Amino acid sequence: MIKVTLKDGNIKEYENKISVKEIAESISPGLMRVALAGEVDGVLKDLRYEVATDSDINILKFDSDGGKNAYRHTSSHILAQAVKRLFPNVKLAIGPSIENGFYYDFDSEKTFLTEDIEKIENEVKKIIKENLKIEKFILSKNEAIEFMKEKKEDYKVELIADLDDSEEISFYKQGEFVDLCAGPHLMSTGQVKAMKILSFAGAYWRGNEKNKMLQRIYGTSFPKRKELDEYIEKLEEAKKRDHRKLGKELELFEFMNEGIGFPFFLNKGMILKNTLLDYWRKIHTKAGYTEISTPIILNKDLWMQSGHWSYYKENMYTTTIDENEYAIKPMNCPGGILVYKNKKHSYKEFPIKVGELGLVHRHEKSGVLHGLMRVRNFTQDDAHIYMLPDQIKDEIKNVLKLIDDVYSTFGFKYHIELSTKPEKSIGTDEEWNRAIEALKGSLEDNNIEFKINEGDGAFYGPKIDIHLEDCLGRTWQCGTIQLDFQLPQKFDLEYIGSDGEKHRPTMIHRVVFGSIERFIGILIEHFAGKFPLWISPVQVKILSISEKFDEYVDTVLNELNNNGIRVEVDRRNEKIGYKIREARNERVPYIAIIGESESKNSTISIRSRHNQDEGSINLNEFINRLKEEIDKKIIY
Repeated sequence: MIKVTLKDGNIKEYENKISVKEIAESISPGLMRVALAGEVDGVLKDLRYEVATDSDINILKFDSDGGKNAYRHTSSHILAQAVKRLFPNVKLAIGPSIENGFYYDFDSEKTFLTEDIEKIENEVKKIIKENLKIEKFILSKNEAIEFMKEKKEDYKVELIADLDDSEEISFYKQGEFVDLCAGPHLMSTGQVKAMKILSFAGAYWRGNEKNKMLQRIYGTSFPKRKELDEYIEKLEEAKKRDHRKLGKELELFEFMNEGIGFPFFLNKGMILKNTLLDYWRKIHTKAGYTEISTPIILNKDLWMQSGHWSYYKENMYTTTIDENEYAIKPMNCPGGILVYKNKKHSYKEFPIKVGELGLVHRHEKSGVLHGLMRVRNFTQDDAHIYMLPDQIKDEIKNVLKLIDDVYSTFGFKYHIELSTKPEKSIGTDEEWNRAIEALKGSLEDNNIEFKINEGDGAFYGPKIDIHLEDCLGRTWQCGTIQLDFQLPQKFDLEYIGSDGEKHRPTMIHRVVFGSIERFIGILIEHFAGKFPLWISPVQVKILSISEKFDEYVDTVLNELNNNGIRVEVDRRNEKIGYKIREARNERVPYIAIIGESESKNSTISIRSRHNQDEGSINLNEFINRLKEEIDKKIIY
């Protein structure tokens, strides 16, 4: 008898081994119709997988990550099959599911063009309509290599050659199409209901620029046409909100060929950036942090001691000074640690909270650069907290509260993930487990929901990652809390305890914005450039109907300036309707129009983004309204 424990705790018993599909069917026919894959003892499996021993089973639908993975992984195979039918000489590389879709990489002498999309999508529809049964089979490593050699799939042969000799190699077959794949997949091609090709791009084989450039086709798929249409609408809206386009239009920042991947902030962009930094300083001072600044360039010995030279060197810029090797800092932590070591500390000082708005440089490959979202230098709002072991939970709670306050100020929702030990790491399993349990316990004690993100921690410790959600439902990883037992050991950090003896402090690394530049990019897209008044580079645009009213325009300008309102004046000899349209395109929160009536009555006519034409208002009343809106950080 096989006992199967379901996600809700119910137990079902079966006399013989049984497939995940049959288990779903035994629970309910309705569940079977929407089931896409299963988790067996926490491992993602096909519905065709047979359960032979007592197991924990979770049936996965499209609303789960595992269900989406199986659905979109199958979609990538359908895409590859369609391309092979149309262009038989292409060679297959890889085709994984990714967030919001999938892609497949091809080696093809033919360059895929926009006009090929319709041909490929028509072939995709045929394959779906054929409802081809998807079958899995296993070969030994030698058999698999010979099999792929016969098919002249050189990239698959290379992938198989890198696998362990004793490993069984799995393949999936649908009609005439066969692909090397670990799975999982759906039961047939007909289960994919709505699929669309999104774009083409170049991609180096295995992500290495020394390898051949392949052609990548991106796509997405959904169980319902309506869901696909809604997603495409979001993509179109995202194009309109693209921070690279709006950043240029709103004169916030530029990228130039003289510094690929290094952003140039223009005056309005600096106003926005400095407003955010001023806000950061204010809330951190209130929370008990002190601020420091450490050098951008530090010698190789420091980076060897921290572990960055061994684990992160490929992402670091290096230089030689006085015949010694130095690195431009990719992170602020080692410099901050040197500041801690600069003097002796007592347990009475703890927790010690030290913040730094440090400029860091990381060598990102040109293919992954993306506006402000992925750059080669950025300002990281780091802070390091040194504390006693019994202060860990309280300090993590305090950091989470600070992050919640910041994200709420901008109207962001968010979710939390706990990232565990990566492949490249320092420290023992015991130390890692202790750190992971400390973070996990802090979240659980505060009744905070979280997901486990296996293997995505920093090389020196696990971390809590905060993923904020923008108005289009996209998520961005920004805030991070990393618990570190390693660097305090590596740098021999100490404090004098209540017993008069030396002890090792525990350390937290944490950021709120993450990268100021990236956070600005997110804000641009989230608000479509229509920033809340308090962070708008220009808060009021004064439009003069005629130069005859310049004297009163200057009076209004001075009053606004004297009250700390950021203001511009448009005195051009243009029609007022034209100037209003331009000010709207600049996303200015308030437009103040001054003509004869306003000049005579000492008023202004205002137009706001949220209420449009609001008519005339007394200048002092208008200023008080602006100051209240700024002070309360109101979002309309």
